[in-house]
Amino acid sequence: MLVHANNDSFQKEVIEGKGLILVDFYADWCGPCRMTAPVLEELSKELTDVKIVKVNVDENPELASQYQVFSIPTFIIFKDGQPVHQFVGAMGKEGFLNEINKFKSS
Repeated sequence: MLVHANNDSFQKEVIEGKGLILVDFYADWCGPCRMTAPVLEELSKELTDVKIVKVNVDENPELASQYQVFSIPTFIIFKDGQPVHQFVGAMGKEGFLNEINKFKSS
């Protein structure tokens, strides 16, 4: 599942969420962010046990600041509402799967 979150919905969508949630901090003008968008869309359909949440940093600078997002795209994996891993930069499908799989069974 892929959802868009903002300052108002982040608590419900991510912090109160159960299981693994991959949060994509992005901006519409960011080239690498646009490159990863279709990959995340595809993963959101394939991974039934991982929720993917997109946060636009231009529209939600408070969230970007709170999670120390200095470069985009930045991705944070949350497990049961807690951030467990952060990584930066565009990558392909296999790269995302490798990052996600580190936290699937732990």
